[in-house]
Amino acid sequence: MRNSWLFCQYSICGFLLSLTMLIYLPRTDSHTDGTYKGAENETPSVAPKFLSRGHLYKVIVGETIELPCKVQNLGSFVLLWRKGSSVLTAGHLKISRDPRFKIVGDYNLQINGVKTQDAGDYICQLGDQENRDQVHTVEILVPPTLRALPHNGQVTARKGSTVTLECKASGNPVPTIYWFKKDMFSGPTHLSDSSTLILENVDRHHAGIYQCSADNGVKERVSMDIQLTILSPPEITVEKSWVHAAEGYDVELVCIVHGDVNSEMLWYQNSFLLDPTDRRSMYPRDDRYSLIIRNFQPSDFGNYSCVADNALGRTKKYIEVSGRPGPADFISPALSGSLDHYNLTWTIESIPVLEEIKLLYRRLLMNETYQHPGKWHEFHIKPSAIRTDSTHYLMSYVIKNLEHNAVYEAIVQARNKYGWNEISDIHQFYTRNHDLLLDLDMEYKMGIASSGSKNRIIELLFALSIMEVMIVIFVEF
Repeated sequence: MRNSWLFCQYSICGFLLSLTMLIYLPRTDSHTDGTYKGAENETPSVAPKFLSRGHLYKVIVGETIELPCKVQNLGSFVLLWRKGSSVLTAGHLKISRDPRFKIVGDYNLQINGVKTQDAGDYICQLGDQENRDQVHTVEILVPPTLRALPHNGQVTARKGSTVTLECKASGNPVPTIYWFKKDMFSGPTHLSDSSTLILENVDRHHAGIYQCSADNGVKERVSMDIQLTILSPPEITVEKSWVHAAEGYDVELVCIVHGDVNSEMLWYQNSFLLDPTDRRSMYPRDDRYSLIIRNFQPSDFGNYSCVADNALGRTKKYIEVSGRPGPADFISPALSGSLDHYNLTWTIESIPVLEEIKLLYRRLLMNETYQHPGKWHEFHIKPSAIRTDSTHYLMSYVIKNLEHNAVYEAIVQARNKYGWNEISDIHQFYTRNHDLLLDLDMEYKMGIASSGSKNRIIELLFALSIMEVMIVIFVEF
């Protein structure tokens, strides 16, 4: 067996040596100009010439590539394909043991299922005295791959800490990494273009699914998800911090727990722990906790609190349940349709009948450098309102004898059998300028009003029509 192997080695070496001598050793019968001597009447041969040109080829890993080598007037010369010092083929004879290499066509080199190690320079060499060659450069393109840290894609952190999310990508060209935060409603939000994403002072809003994506232009972008969980004491928001109620009605109080949905929820009234009764029920539903009080009684009025506990702490939020009216909510536009009066319109929540309305207004003196409020004017109004539903009133009052082109403020307070409500927020409104009305009217009549002026006229007419309708409703009721 050893002798057979040595014989095989010597045979191959002998073949290559003979091939090398054939290609590289000068012919003794050649002229100095590259032609050959034969018989005195033999026509000199034409030197070989490359028809193809060297080129950069980019091929995706796993695909097949064909490198051209076209020569004119090859004659008896032999073409070699080599990569570095390794000879791949000689003429149509394959030297490399790699089955992926073969000669196709005339002398084109085909590589099947290219690998990353196939990248480099491939030389088609002409074995004449000049040893001319043609070089093709092959670049192997590799689609991106991703590796997330940690490998399980789960990260847990405490509230207030700094979190580092990391993705490592490989491929050729070097991939770019993009970070997104997923949202089932608004879609992904782009955050960063780096291998690491640093989140500082994290809270419950940082929790969720983060996605790192890698793209290098080769095939499809690849992505991985990382789930971030934030550990923190319970965070509570209340659906309403003030709830209107009356005897005989059903009332629902709602607290929403964020972050840790496994928190234990307790309900209190005026600091006393509440238990379920025939009129009182407590329902958890995901992160929403409800306290339902049926057939509401006077003893049920008061301050309620919802308390959530977990291993990291306790959180409390308060809800006031009252029979007094809710605060007035103004719905009239800020700009008056008149020079000297303004139709103030608002809604109020109250189950019992309203017994008294208090309206206060004042002029606000102001210029570019200061503002100075005037004296409050107070009106006590007998309620004459429209019920929009079982718990809401729609009310309106025309404030008269106002100054032209002036700024005013108004507040409203209401009372029912349970007492006065909180004073409303300040509502600011404006009266019209007399000259402005005349100018707009003149422009409109003369047909020279600009588009802006026409829009202002339309706004004015619309506002006036709304005011008139509200005044009619108010008077009729």
